[in-house]
Amino acid sequence: MPRKPRIHNPGAVYHVILRGNARQDIFFDAEDRRRFLAILQNGIERYGFRLHGYCLMTNHLHLVIQAGEIPLSRIMQNLSLRYTKWINWSQNRIGHLFHGRYKAVMVEADNYLAQLVAYLHLNPVRAGICENPIDYPWSSFRAYLGLEQAPWLTTEPVLSQFSPRLKRAREVFQEFVEASALQGHRPEFHGNNSADGRVLGNDTFVDELLRKETAKPVAVTIDNCLGAVCEVCGLTMEQMRSPSKGLRVSEGRALAAWVVLNFCDGTLTELGRNVGRDVTTLSSAVKRLVSRSKKDADIAARMDSVREAAIVFARLRS
Repeated sequence: MPRKPRIHNPGAVYHVILRGNARQDIFFDAEDRRRFLAILQNGIERYGFRLHGYCLMTNHLHLVIQAGEIPLSRIMQNLSLRYTKWINWSQNRIGHLFHGRYKAVMVEADNYLAQLVAYLHLNPVRAGICENPIDYPWSSFRAYLGLEQAPWLTTEPVLSQFSPRLKRAREVFQEFVEASALQGHRPEFHGNNSADGRVLGNDTFVDELLRKETAKPVAVTIDNCLGAVCEVCGLTMEQMRSPSKGLRVSEGRALAAWVVLNFCDGTLTELGRNVGRDVTTLSSAVKRLVSRSKKDADIAARMDSVREAAIVFARLRS
């Protein structure tokens, strides 16, 4: 059964979880974590999203991201690709770093933002790494308390809930986080406690969001499909239309054909005219892609990302 597409709503807040492939480590030393934070900061400047909190563990990470006009899928694609390149270079390795696609739960900020940020900061405590989250150097907790500088971190929406005076807000927030440790694991922040695991909020929030999501059908065009593939796979239209049979380009054409077959108003014949391939070649490529996706989580994740990006492109250009 295909996964539901991610919901893109400009201004929405997401709890994002990214895990290592086969639960393997994604951070090997302090330099890796510093590099990831640098890439994250660059992403904020490039894509215009807000980061409300983070926690970097050893084999996974948590982020609280408020997306702008650029969808979360595009933000995370860039972040994971750039960091994977760093790890593969620094560790002299090849292959996948992350386990398929990231997990994302959209949360109702008014009711859950402060709770979610506190929950993130308590990850090292729940894992038995430290007794107090203030002792863990790789989360945003110390920045919230003013003990470290992180001007690219957005703290005001959370801290303002505790006091209009910054010093007092930090004190009360620290008490709030420490008291929240008694709650333990909260499955709702992982999408495991609602009818639609993509969203966490009260009934009115969820119903209104899903109503907007389904009210206006989106017509996905051939151009949307090709644009999505180029965005997700880092290809150009010139490469897609070239005679190249390289792996990346061939997979890109297969991804475009798969989206056209399943989610697009166009046909493989139209796509073929765009990329210089016949229908038989494209159909065979789709069959191979689907077969590989059953054994390779990264290919399945790219298929999901391309599908989501095509829908986003269609909405933005409608």
